[in-house]
Amino acid sequence: MITTSYPRFPGDTVGTFLEPIANGLAARGHQVHVVLPWHPRLTRPSREGNVHFHPFRYAPCRRLNVFGYADALKADVSVRRAAFAAAPLALAAACRAARRVAREIRATIVHAHWVIPGGAIGMATAGRRPLVVSLHGSDVFVAERHPVIGAIARRVFARAAWVTACSDDLRSRAIALGAPPARTETLPYGVDAERFRPDDTARARLRRQLGVGADQPLLFTAGRLVRKKGFEYLIDALPQIAACRPDVTLVLGGGGDLDAELRSRAEARGVSDRVVFCGVLRQDEVAEYLAAADVVIVPSVRDDAGNVDGLPNVVMEALASGTALVTTTAGGIAAVAREGENALLVAERDPAAIAAAVGRLLNDPALRSRVGATARQEAVRLRGWANFAERMEDVYRRAADRSC
Repeated sequence: MITTSYPRFPGDTVGTFLEPIANGLAARGHQVHVVLPWHPRLTRPSREGNVHFHPFRYAPCRRLNVFGYADALKADVSVRRAAFAAAPLALAAACRAARRVAREIRATIVHAHWVIPGGAIGMATAGRRPLVVSLHGSDVFVAERHPVIGAIARRVFARAAWVTACSDDLRSRAIALGAPPARTETLPYGVDAERFRPDDTARARLRRQLGVGADQPLLFTAGRLVRKKGFEYLIDALPQIAACRPDVTLVLGGGGDLDAELRSRAEARGVSDRVVFCGVLRQDEVAEYLAAADVVIVPSVRDDAGNVDGLPNVVMEALASGTALVTTTAGGIAAVAREGENALLVAERDPAAIAAAVGRLLNDPALRSRVGATARQEAVRLRGWANFAERMEDVYRRAADRSC
């Protein structure tokens, strides 16, 4: 596997879906070797079971360590200048490392995450080996906006034996860029239903820590503080929610370029005392907040630049947690969330609709319980990472057959 992101330590919230992908395939008996950029916070051992890690160094100075781990993009819509400076060094180092590892382990599949830059590195590495490319969102967005990067993406798609996308929206956009429809399929993420589950003990403990009573409404959301997450519309909805439930508390987990702006927005809307900005959370902490909340809100949008999440991790995690979810249909969310069944769906950028949906759930405990229970049951039955690994293994077989 070639990737520019991966949880740097247990519980890290960067690239969280990559760890269960690697572990799921390893659990099916495969030797998985992950080639990834070195990072100051990367503490993975060289091997965890059948997953091996091969970090490569590329930067002559610390400030150029911006390749991967969500460090290269500013607010997730533009590339930082330092990333342009680091890219030639990082790409050269990545290609050298990937070729060396593939040769030494006698790799049978090269699996690149993100068409750019992972797919380009994979194309330079694979040789006669089958190349599988998995799309996750920001890679396709960048390829759509930059002609040179788009041209490279088209070459990668032409070389790839198979392409997977985490949402139908992403698949359609990749096909528009040149991915062959017959070799491109949607493969939504899974979720760890053991980690993300109802937990009365965590619920009681976190509410005590927050000073929120058992009967007071607690709302939760999490993600990088960037435009496509739509957090500003949730903050705009909070005054209307608080007008009916003045004891409401919103916990917003995450960090990013919009932190100061969102805090100022809460102050301007008169709800700063109702919002807890708790910073970047570890995965176990996210699980506990999901269990503690009455309602989870994921107000994702297609931002003004056209960027949108493939399928936000927190959507899958909320569904598995059995906590009622309010969300939009942006990106791939509609593939897993259905109105009135396992979630309430609202229009993008609509604070009034968010407030109405949250109010409906807070005022109707039976509806809240039913929606959450349905979501949990489906996540356990259909959305496990083991199912994802089985489907990815089938992708590998088809890619290998095509390359024979």
